[in-house]
Amino acid sequence: MISTNDIRRSFLDYFAGEGHEKVPSAPLVPHNDPTLMFVNAGMVPFKNVFTGLEHRPYSTATSSQKCVRAGGKHNDLDNVGYTARHHTFFEMLGNFSFGDYFKDRAIELAWGLLTKEWGIDPARLLVTIYHDDDQAADIWKKVAGLSDDRIIRINSSDNFWTMGDDGPCGPCSEIFYDHGEHIAGGPPGSPDEDGDRFIEIWNLVFMQYVQAGGKIVGDLPRQSIDTGMGLERIAALLQGKHDNYDTDTFRALIDESGALTGTPTDGEFKASHRVIADHLRSSGFLVADGVLPANEGRGYVLRRIMRRAMRHAHILGAKQPLMHRMVPSLIAEMGGAYPELLRAQSLIEATLLQEETRFRQTLDKGLKLLDEATIDMDTGDTLPGATAFKLYDTYGFPYDLTEDALRGRGLSVDRAGFDAAMAEQKAAARAAWKGSGEKASDDVWFDIADAVGSTEFIGYSTTKSDGQVVALVKDGARVDRAGPGDTVVVLTNQTPFYGESGGQMGDAGKISNEKGLDAIVDDTSKPLGRLHAHHATIETGEIAVGDTVHLTVDVERRNRIRANHSATHLLHAALRNRLGDHVTQKGSLVAPDRFRFDFSHPSALTAEEIADIEAEVNAQIRHNEAVTTRLMTPDDAIEAGAMALFGEKYGDEVRVLSMGSGDGKSYSVELCGGIHVNALGDIALFKIVSESAVSSGIRRIEALTGEAARQWLTEREDKLREAAAALKTAPDDVPARITALVEERRKLERELAEAKKALALGGGGSGQAAGPEDVAGTKFIGQVLDGLEAKALRGAVDEAKGRVGSGVVALVAVNDGRASVAVGVTDDLTGRFSAVDLVRAAVEALGGKGGGGRPDMAQGGGPDGDKGDAALTAIRDALSAAKAPA
Repeated sequence: MISTNDIRRSFLDYFAGEGHEKVPSAPLVPHNDPTLMFVNAGMVPFKNVFTGLEHRPYSTATSSQKCVRAGGKHNDLDNVGYTARHHTFFEMLGNFSFGDYFKDRAIELAWGLLTKEWGIDPARLLVTIYHDDDQAADIWKKVAGLSDDRIIRINSSDNFWTMGDDGPCGPCSEIFYDHGEHIAGGPPGSPDEDGDRFIEIWNLVFMQYVQAGGKIVGDLPRQSIDTGMGLERIAALLQGKHDNYDTDTFRALIDESGALTGTPTDGEFKASHRVIADHLRSSGFLVADGVLPANEGRGYVLRRIMRRAMRHAHILGAKQPLMHRMVPSLIAEMGGAYPELLRAQSLIEATLLQEETRFRQTLDKGLKLLDEATIDMDTGDTLPGATAFKLYDTYGFPYDLTEDALRGRGLSVDRAGFDAAMAEQKAAARAAWKGSGEKASDDVWFDIADAVGSTEFIGYSTTKSDGQVVALVKDGARVDRAGPGDTVVVLTNQTPFYGESGGQMGDAGKISNEKGLDAIVDDTSKPLGRLHAHHATIETGEIAVGDTVHLTVDVERRNRIRANHSATHLLHAALRNRLGDHVTQKGSLVAPDRFRFDFSHPSALTAEEIADIEAEVNAQIRHNEAVTTRLMTPDDAIEAGAMALFGEKYGDEVRVLSMGSGDGKSYSVELCGGIHVNALGDIALFKIVSESAVSSGIRRIEALTGEAARQWLTEREDKLREAAAALKTAPDDVPARITALVEERRKLERELAEAKKALALGGGGSGQAAGPEDVAGTKFIGQVLDGLEAKALRGAVDEAKGRVGSGVVALVAVNDGRASVAVGVTDDLTGRFSAVDLVRAAVEALGGKGGGGRPDMAQGGGPDGDKGDAALTAIRDALSAAKAPA
């Protein structure tokens, strides 16, 4: 039996042999179509190629595209498990022509693959065409030899494809397989077409026309081809099955589910096993593509898928979480074609385990309360909406789960009552926010959030995407449009732009569209914690609510921010390792050019500690280990050893970031919703440039990473070379040379001070001679000394006192326009004169105040350096006025 993997491979090889480029599957989150929740068809990644907005280096392509239909208008969720061909996740095989070949070649390639390569009996095949597509009918007759009765004309939108009201469109031709008369059902277009006898296996879309406003307005300049064939359907056919769930991939997963739960895979448990197998595939691939469970948007759809499967595991009687144990089987079946499953295996398993563990608690409690609330209800009754809301709000029991659980008992739920209770809670939340002291302008954000919901952030995995404008805010008020020169806040339904939070600055970049819009985004904020607001200035064109726009993050700036943010986590761990567990983060700023990190520590770091911390962080960077993310509850994360970051607000779930390794465990594990590097080597280099005090017990480190750190070091190396040139020595000898020069200077300063002092005492200064004079019977030495340092005054005064024997010495040193004065009184005269009183008289003459010391030695100073002689005169006057001894 040919395997599903072989079928996929042979399809791609067939078209590659016919000159088509093999294109890997795009991620499930579409970045080029904001109207789609998930990629739901093979052509979605090529949409902009078909419209001419994007050009690729090939004109024909083939792919096996991952698809999910479980949200929005493309939602197969409720049917999965109960039919033979409904899935949430499926693979779409396709071949594409971008203006290369058209109908004849597309039909020829399709018929050749089906009947020659795969050997399908041509007699079992029939096709449909759009009712007036005579060209396609003629080609089918020519290539396949089909008779008119096997070319069925359909006059409906089922056989006419459009990309929307505006854009490419064209007729389709669907290929059907006839499973035989023993199966009920009629051919397409007949009253019994919904039966299972005739199964569509391939759809060929002929992009032939262009339409505007829903009407065809002309021929498409480049006629193109888009085809889609469900791998699961063709695998069933080629493996001789009539049910997709009987194919090898599904059987392996269903058998694993049966073995782990100990229940038969058919009979009453058949649907549950099928649900688990299908939902395991969609859950695994969505997590691998960056989607994690959440309460809104894509994350909510993933959560619904997971919990639906987990409820069926509960029905099967599984006593322990089941789905994470099935991940190895999923990877064994599909990991060869999709290596992203293998790379994300640990994340997939951890996410499924976490979600199922929590859901089991919710399910047990919710079902018990639901039973109590409905114990007296009869078939056809309706559960009050307020009760359903209480189950949701208080116990975390989702509305759709309540509805699903009651459906089997013939009960319904009052949805209007549930919505009313939800609206009442939102109103209370708004009132509470206003009471918290937040600015009144936040009203506009509440209005937007109530009207359009939260922004879907997809920036963990991409830096560019399309988005649909859901609101514009100018000068604090909502507007419908904005034009050139306007500064406006743009909100879209999804965005790759990170909104400032947790110390990390918001992204900058560009918003544009095909109509000439060019807007520069200089910041992104996060109002209410759930909206991403792009602060933009429109340079050209206009923007209006409802427009589809291209959102492009400044990648270079983002990468620098990511490196700095990841480095804060490594620094935090290194500080705790080196200084102790008392170290906790007290704040941070993560900017593109630098980062700062505040932490608790009672004293300044030594040079040795800083060097050790730098070395430890750089060692982790050099190891270049991957950075991993898990989703957990805050309590579980902290219990598992994760550090909570200062400034972050945590909800019911948090992203737990692990990086590096040491002692058999992750080097750093922290709760963080920010943007980070994929591997630590992306940081490149870490350098601490300063360490200082912020307040008592709080220190701050400022640091650089990557190119900024290299440039900082290069600048200092340049300065070292300049210093070496000035010193006429080699850079390595600069420290020794500086040490020698410093010592030489100190020696010269000492010698100069001694010379100045000797000169001063020898009478070389200005004013009176250094020899003693008689002032009212007291020997007095007074002198103004230019250039003598103030610190040398006391020593000079002491020497003069020794020379005078008995008397008073006053020296004034003048430097840079200021004057310092010192007065000394010999011990035998301190009963008559106080050096403090004398120096204060001199200080006043110098334009200063105060002065102090002891009766035998005092010192002071003033701003008027040219009043040195006046200061000495003031001392003479004080000596003359003093009372003579009795």
